[in-house]
Amino acid sequence: MSNGSLYTHIQNGIATVEFYHEAGNSFPSELLKRLTNAFNELSENNEVSVIILKSEKEKSFCAGASFNELIAIDNFEDGKRFFMGFAKLINAMRKCSKIIIGRIQGKAVGGGVGLAAACDYSFATEQASIKLSELTIGIGPFVIEPAVSRKIGIGAFSQLTLDATNWKTAYWAKEKGLYAKVFESIKEMDIEVDSFALKLSNYNSKALIELKKILWKGTENWDELLEKRAEISGDLVLSDFTKKSLQKFNK
Repeated sequence: MSNGSLYTHIQNGIATVEFYHEAGNSFPSELLKRLTNAFNELSENNEVSVIILKSEKEKSFCAGASFNELIAIDNFEDGKRFFMGFAKLINAMRKCSKIIIGRIQGKAVGGGVGLAAACDYSFATEQASIKLSELTIGIGPFVIEPAVSRKIGIGAFSQLTLDATNWKTAYWAKEKGLYAKVFESIKEMDIEVDSFALKLSNYNSKALIELKKILWKGTENWDELLEKRAEISGDLVLSDFTKKSLQKFNK
């Protein structure tokens, strides 16, 4: 369980992908890799028309990068490799031929915000506040920036990144375009998620595939772009500032 868990269930043309990690649904490298592989496989599965992405439990949707792995990084190659896990995941989601619905039941931090932004359509609860706190530990949300800015705009991204210690509400995220709808309870959200996914699964699958291409038009350079961003993060995570900051949080 140190690497978390991932389950995929397919029914009536709808694939539900559910991940979990005991540390706030954060992502160690192994879990990032497994989720990336899941999207790549579902993209080629002709029995699937739409994908629901969710995490377990009722609190955090995703706490972003694994803190334990960040602390353990001691060379550039390992740093780049770790952040490439997020780069490969975002690229797998944008290249996936299927529409991805995000089910955001709780708070999203850092890479968790990037994950929500990489979904094609997201539902959230009032508890689904967001924060990009990377600057507080000496790095930045460089790998996820293209996905987040694409969804909410560079102005909102700037607010979110520079105000690194404060949460933005789910309604703020909806206003900026990250979430399509916000609900008072998980139960209400799940009813809408299931209904919406069922509607999509009954549409012409070829039309959905072509629509997905249009939704991600202009991102063709992201393989190279996100690798460069992973190199920036892989370098910064080795800085004295970051090492000292991580140790403070680790006490």
